[in-house]
Amino acid sequence: MNHILVISFTFCFLSIAPADPPQQLVLRSVLRRVAASPINFGPKEIIKANGGDIKVPGYSVPSFVDWNNDGLRDLVIGQGSGSYPPGKVRVYLNAGTESSPQFTDYFFVQSQDADLIVPATGCMGCFPRFVYWDADDRKDLLMGLSDGTIKIFLNISDNNEPAFDSGSDVQTFLIDSEIDVRINVGARATPSFLDWDMDGKIDLVTGALDGKIHIFLNCGCSDEVPLFWSLLPSGTFVQEDDHDLIVPSRRSSPVIFDLDRDGKADLLTGNTDGQLLFYRNLGPDYLPTFSGYLPVESNDVPIDLVGSPRSRPSVCFWTDDGYPDVLIGAGDGKVHLFQGIPETCDINLDGDVNFIDFAMFAIHWQQNDSKKFSEDFDKPLRDKLSRAADFTNDGKINIDDLRMLAENWLSSRRSAEPQPERIP
Repeated sequence: MNHILVISFTFCFLSIAPADPPQQLVLRSVLRRVAASPINFGPKEIIKANGGDIKVPGYSVPSFVDWNNDGLRDLVIGQGSGSYPPGKVRVYLNAGTESSPQFTDYFFVQSQDADLIVPATGCMGCFPRFVYWDADDRKDLLMGLSDGTIKIFLNISDNNEPAFDSGSDVQTFLIDSEIDVRINVGARATPSFLDWDMDGKIDLVTGALDGKIHIFLNCGCSDEVPLFWSLLPSGTFVQEDDHDLIVPSRRSSPVIFDLDRDGKADLLTGNTDGQLLFYRNLGPDYLPTFSGYLPVESNDVPIDLVGSPRSRPSVCFWTDDGYPDVLIGAGDGKVHLFQGIPETCDINLDGDVNFIDFAMFAIHWQQNDSKKFSEDFDKPLRDKLSRAADFTNDGKINIDDLRMLAENWLSSRRSAEPQPERIP
């Protein structure tokens, strides 16, 4: 009888959803209140190895990827410049688990049987990102350089022990003059490799010292390697309210990721001042559009690292809990972690308490109550499933948990307000 109540309760909520598209958009904006408020992460943590804070020489540029194909993500950090040239790339292998990463020693990425080294000046040693550049299904190394150029280092080994060639300049084809030139965004290139305009081809998006977001679209002229085209060696620029988007205090370092879970990729960027800024995508998937930003917060306080540290973020899933986390590199050489905050009663970990969670709650409740479940399932698994829906933490799944789920859902609707005024 209780389970029928849950299902009836779910359909009761479903029945209030209006049918015409304008009202559906209103309901969607209400349900996704996180899109109408600042993105908020948990408290800052400093990543450690061998019990002490990781601190690289110069400016840190972290990412979290599976280096050696063992199924665990590892910590990769670009380092150097300032008083510590040249640029090099460290790898800390994950000695822990998927849900609890642990690190001990590191080694440097290799190129032609030696440490991979790039020239570096000013406030960046190098900006490494692992990508699948060509058609050989091996991870390659895309590297933004302090002089504004970008190199690609191809993997000449395998995915278990990557090693790279000597690298080559990433180029763009200039449409008007019909020549290939190397990409140059002026200084402090911070590249990402992704499908910007949703046409099925992987493009190049990079930040720079000028604070702009530079775009190089893939012409799709080759199945082997990406070929970019543009009017200028610096590419075209992302727009904000019909003018070039310029990140406050400059030194943009963009990540393209759907942080507000509305199905569209947003812009997250660092800057000179050590902040993290969120530009929500207001346009269609094929034409990202932006209008102002919101400061990203940690425990309801805007993230603002000390001094002018040049924040360079990377989005990851640090504990594999389904919620995106952010690593930030900075001038202190450390790796700053801000973990995503799970939504109470969000059983399927999609960042939203909605009708799917009601349906999953009914399944958990039924399994928890059934005699067959109690007899045939081992206790650890039963406990794990119980915890997913035991919101009151009393060791039971019952009407009290359903009440909390309903109250949380209704509270999210009441507390939703129109999107706050954005900072121009």
